[in-house]
Amino acid sequence: MRRLIIMVSVLIATMLSTTGASAQTNAKPFVVPELTQWNGAEGTMALSGRVVVSNKKLTKTAQDLCRDYQLETGKTMTVVQGMPGKGDIVLAIKQDKKLGKEGYRLNISETCSLTAASTDGAFWGTRTLLQMLKKQSNLPQGKAVDIPQYGIRGFMLDTGRKFFPISYLKNLIRVMAYYKMNTLQLHLNDNAFKDFFGGDWIKTPGDFRLESDTYPGLASKDGHYTKAELIDLQQFAESYGIQIIPEIDSPAHVLAFTHYRPSLGSKEFGMDHFDLENPEVYTFMDNLFKEYLSGKNPVFRGKYVNIGTDEYNNATEELREKFRAYTSHYLELIKKYGKTPILWGALSHAYGRTPVNPKGAILGMWSPFMAKTKDMKADGWNMISMPDWTVYTVPLADYYHDILPNDNIYKNWTPASFGDTKLKEQDPQIAGGMFALWNDLYGNGITVHDVHLRIMPVLQAMAVKCWTGQLTTVPYDTFEAQRKELGEAPGVNESGYVPNLPVKISDLQPNKTLSLPVHEVGYGHKISFSIDCKPEQKGTILTTGPDATFYLSDPISGKLGFQREAYFDHFDYALPKEGHVEITIENTSSATNLYVNGQLKEKLEQIRFYVVKPTDKANHMPGRTWQLDAYEPERSMRYQRALFFPVQKTGNFNSRVTNLTIDKE
Repeated sequence: MRRLIIMVSVLIATMLSTTGASAQTNAKPFVVPELTQWNGAEGTMALSGRVVVSNKKLTKTAQDLCRDYQLETGKTMTVVQGMPGKGDIVLAIKQDKKLGKEGYRLNISETCSLTAASTDGAFWGTRTLLQMLKKQSNLPQGKAVDIPQYGIRGFMLDTGRKFFPISYLKNLIRVMAYYKMNTLQLHLNDNAFKDFFGGDWIKTPGDFRLESDTYPGLASKDGHYTKAELIDLQQFAESYGIQIIPEIDSPAHVLAFTHYRPSLGSKEFGMDHFDLENPEVYTFMDNLFKEYLSGKNPVFRGKYVNIGTDEYNNATEELREKFRAYTSHYLELIKKYGKTPILWGALSHAYGRTPVNPKGAILGMWSPFMAKTKDMKADGWNMISMPDWTVYTVPLADYYHDILPNDNIYKNWTPASFGDTKLKEQDPQIAGGMFALWNDLYGNGITVHDVHLRIMPVLQAMAVKCWTGQLTTVPYDTFEAQRKELGEAPGVNESGYVPNLPVKISDLQPNKTLSLPVHEVGYGHKISFSIDCKPEQKGTILTTGPDATFYLSDPISGKLGFQREAYFDHFDYALPKEGHVEITIENTSSATNLYVNGQLKEKLEQIRFYVVKPTDKANHMPGRTWQLDAYEPERSMRYQRALFFPVQKTGNFNSRVTNLTIDKE
């Protein structure tokens, strides 16, 4: 009996001791991506306000940390050299083969020691510290070893079908860096579907987004990057630890090139295909790559260049062999310029005898029908996992995903999953993972804002699964609830979030710059104002922003309306010429709603436009706004009319506008 009592006493003491210790030991901090290893200690470290560097190579990393910490918190830190003291953040470079180029160690006690084998690793470590400090003013004590499971952690953006300004791309780079995503692929050329443009290739838009001196006039007039802008963008990305992969897609998706030089197009398979029997195709593309890859300071600065090669017709054996020869030529050409070529996987689709050398190249594995993973692995290809049904977003499309289901990526995917096959984690032939956003549907009302809101949640999930991979332990529901608290990135507010609601302006004066926390109000708000009406000319602006304009009297009909980028929409309501009116605009991610004197007047929701024969238009088209001109009654397109409400400047209006209020929806 005495022995039993002793055993129970020991057990109770052990339980009490364990419970007390776990209550005081810091759990793994929630950061994105999740830390690969954490050993919690007790207590927290209060910041001294100093960042100590012992190696000049880390000065910029320390300065970046101080800049972003101030953007996030409003508080300052100072970069110093010398002996560290209590509360200091200490950055150091130490040789450590285990960490590789991008891993780092954290040891948080009386000081916070961040060590890495390179400046890249140290930079990623500072992103972790910023996320920790976003939630609390002190750092939790403990030790972390954080090593990425995959080298390429990326995102591909289709700028060919939709132009994205440099200002947005720089903010996107800031966001990617905050979440340790290190690769941005820019798809620089592509075209619309001719079915939506009268079945006529000449009328169908095809765009190339990069300035060319070799072929003046080739770059799109509705938006392109100068060579100087692209060089600057790559340098900016490099400063954030991100490599940009420029992509020139051929021999399909080439309508921009065949518009420029029609003799290059295929009469048999369509003008979005090169005629591979025409030797001028090779001359044209050789010269284009030469312009961007030659010289001591080439336009394409980075290690990688993507040559496209997806979705070319495989109707005949002869055509498949010509495609394989074309692919081989441009792989070897890129290698001659000292770069690593990347191409879309299509070699199962284009099966044949002509050899295509995998050495020194990387295959983007997007479709098991186009390239079978087991076959490509056996042939010796290094591969990027980006399976279309798992990681493709196509805004407002009725295929793939308009909005990607984050739970499937987070619960079921890592870069070892290729759609048709799952390889062993960290198989040496897995170069990494990427997700993609394609702007297939020209004219669908989707703006840069809409694209960004589709990117953000997926980017966070992909960051976890590319960096932490199979070591992920945080349950999906916890991840989904807490990821939103981390925001976009220091100094970035592409979502149009408005803090400290409600925001009010008692008297809105004409022709003034407004001092508001945002220039355009994001979705999920209502914008209300009172109007003592006077006659207004058509085209009278209430407010403008960087990408939008709101009209008291639109230029066409004289009704309330708005323009977003190149899209124009209006309500079926005109202000009276006199009298008092209360207006509320409710903006959601799929509609813009108008309330007049407290009553819902109209919802501008998504519309579906049908692709029909000209003789059937009257039976299918809504008729009130933009219309398609094409020939397939089975096809249709959704068109969005959602508005980020502009509040940067006021226009020249006659009416008195008061009590402008921004509040939650």
